[in-house]
Amino acid sequence: MDVINIKQLEVFANHGVLREENILGQKFLVSASLYVDTRQAGREDNLDLSVNYALVCDTIRAFMKDNTFKLIEAVAEKLAEKILLEFDKIKSIKLEIRKPWAPIMQSVDYVSVEIERGWKRAYLSMGSNMGDKRAYLDNAIDAMEAEPLCRVKKISPFYVTAPVGGVEQDDFLNCCVEIETLLSPYELLDFVNGIEADNNRERIIHWGPRTLDIDIVLYEGCVMSEERLTIPHREMAVREFVLRPLNDIAPYEIHPVLNKSVGELFRNIVDDEV
Repeated sequence: MDVINIKQLEVFANHGVLREENILGQKFLVSASLYVDTRQAGREDNLDLSVNYALVCDTIRAFMKDNTFKLIEAVAEKLAEKILLEFDKIKSIKLEIRKPWAPIMQSVDYVSVEIERGWKRAYLSMGSNMGDKRAYLDNAIDAMEAEPLCRVKKISPFYVTAPVGGVEQDDFLNCCVEIETLLSPYELLDFVNGIEADNNRERIIHWGPRTLDIDIVLYEGCVMSEERLTIPHREMAVREFVLRPLNDIAPYEIHPVLNKSVGELFRNIVDDEV
């Protein structure tokens, strides 16, 4: 990915833990690396196809002056989010906030915080087998579309599938959704769990009936296995109700552990059934 660099933009603002810092203010130096595809803009010499770094500088200056935070960690986090939401051609950003007048009673050039944030592609598997199943799935998609930190990119067809796990219950209605998100994996988990709760999801019987079930099956090549969250989802490679709709929207997406495409995994399931 190409990079547009802004180096040490000087802004006088009112951030800091001390009351005097909030009242009197001080100098900050902001550097930003904007990751954006500049090829078409460069070939056509057209600013509309790139990111106007003057406008990015204006956004940084206005944000720094119009807000007050105790921590430069918070300044960096909120500023990165502001830029990524406002400039849709920027895929990710590396941001450094320098504080050259940090009141620490020591001789130091500056104190700084540097972060990297960006849009991540994730795939969610959704299912419902209670009440108005389609309404519950539509409610979930609407909630994702209403969240500024998520962008719904693709929605698979809906499929009726038999339940697994041995519990007697109604058939499921399933689909998969591709999103881009600024949420971390755990933040995304909390977000989808909130959507489930808003749709009356109760965890009473393992593998039991549910109004709404949302699983993170893939997240931008992430591999993690922790108590609350495993990515890729540990069952996705053997579940047709996940692979069939996922194959409709992401057949070439690679499982980062098995190193096989979604299409390959789906064909293996179908061949095994035959």
